[in-house]
Amino acid sequence: MNAELIAVGTEILLGQIVNTDAQIISQGLSELGINVYYQTVVGDNPERLKDVILQAKNRADIIITTGGLGPTLDDLTKETLAEAFNKKLVLHEKSLEDIKNFFDKIGKTMTPNNEKQAWLPEGCTVFTNEWGTAPACGFECDGKYVIMLPGPPRECEPIFKKYAMPFLYPLAGGCIKSHNIRMFGIGESAMEIKLHNLMQSMQNPTIAPYAKTSECFVRITAKAETEQEAEEMLEPVVKQVKDIIGDDVYGVDVDSLEQVVGQLLIKNNMTLSVAESCTGGLLSKRITDLAGASAYYMGGVCSYSNDVKMKVLGVKAETLEKYGAVSAQTAEEMAKGVSERLGTDVGVGITGIAGPDGGTTEKPVGLVYISVYIKGKHITRKTNNTNGRDRVRNHAASLALDIIRRELQ
Repeated sequence: MNAELIAVGTEILLGQIVNTDAQIISQGLSELGINVYYQTVVGDNPERLKDVILQAKNRADIIITTGGLGPTLDDLTKETLAEAFNKKLVLHEKSLEDIKNFFDKIGKTMTPNNEKQAWLPEGCTVFTNEWGTAPACGFECDGKYVIMLPGPPRECEPIFKKYAMPFLYPLAGGCIKSHNIRMFGIGESAMEIKLHNLMQSMQNPTIAPYAKTSECFVRITAKAETEQEAEEMLEPVVKQVKDIIGDDVYGVDVDSLEQVVGQLLIKNNMTLSVAESCTGGLLSKRITDLAGASAYYMGGVCSYSNDVKMKVLGVKAETLEKYGAVSAQTAEEMAKGVSERLGTDVGVGITGIAGPDGGTTEKPVGLVYISVYIKGKHITRKTNNTNGRDRVRNHAASLALDIIRRELQ
């Protein structure tokens, strides 16, 4: 079976919001073994929407729409799909009751136009919206399967996973399963050279390389009749990739370096503190974006000025005078200072020139020193990144995490 995704919403076309629904749905369809050949975005215009639907009807077995299920006049997805498939819209009393209860729960009065959301194609399977007001639904007609989902990701994703995927499961042709192997410390070109022969030799599973900011990953995908068979095909290939890349692999099916470091700190019963200059709290943010970080992260100091470096972290005035704020020596004193003052097992010091201004011939924009103080010793690295302020800061934060990761592993 093949599916086509249609995102309805002028705000997507104008770039006011990002269509994250498509990513979630495509991943879910891949798990079911359903191919996605086309994705379309169309504005809130019934004629253009109808044209897109008729195109999809001619080339796809499954049509999935997102958006256009709300109470306003420009929410016309249901009406247009019903017309394209000669379906009547009928009032679904249970959905109307759910909408009324939703407004009662938040202490507001339901306006009359919200009833529009409870009118659904006759004979459809209704997917209850426990996260908003617009119910979703699915139906089969003319040999095609149609699913309508609300646009807001906080509603679309849970409805798709809880209701739409089981609705589609009988149509699935086999099983597609993937593993993501994430790496830091190796560039995309070097990674591809190392894996070139293996990638060339693979047909099922397949290996696809990707690059993200300051890191790389490969997705290994297998297609089989069952999930167990797919997993058995993936296991040896995952091992091969890990063996080839080595220590630059920081995890399989993990979300981020900070997640891996957090797990290692918990496993080793260790605590962490950070002192940041050019990253301005970015490393602290990334660490505390994870739920449960309070188990190992004690706090941080954003020491942008030399006065803060000296008065709060204990960086010596002679160090700053002799080597400068951007130096390995200053980074080391920052790392040790924050570790001692906050009483943690690991301390991080980051100092550099993020740009776009402030560099010199001796110390150019992009120069950053990162030091990790752990087990009574310093591990200090110098990096020089010339790809813009955001990349300089993100790479420095990632490198700090990777130093900790390698030491604790």
